[in-house]
Amino acid sequence: MNKVQLQVILSEIHALRYTPAGISVLDVVLAHQSEVVEAGHPRQLDFELEARAVGEVAEALSLVELGSYLEIEGFLTTTRKNTRRVLLHIQAFKKQRGNPIIV
Repeated sequence: MNKVQLQVILSEIHALRYTPAGISVLDVVLAHQSEVVEAGHPRQLDFELEARAVGEVAEALSLVELGSYLEIEGFLTTTRKNTRRVLLHIQAFKKQRGNPIIV
């Protein structure tokens, strides 16, 4: 199974672009902060990751303001064939009100 769910802040938005077939594509950078317990010890997570939305999701996400707090769902894949660099593809998102909560 390849499913990712994260609470993130939209920290960077690139220009909306279109494939030769006319499908919209939006590349973004997402920031995440949380705390998890690993081997019985708390661990602080603080990272950014590159993500991409395609089609209707790209169109909707392009209207969201920088700094917005989002819940996203998607999957991980490589950026291109024959590479190991990972990219999160956003399949759905929901804008949240208020400040991010570190869980």
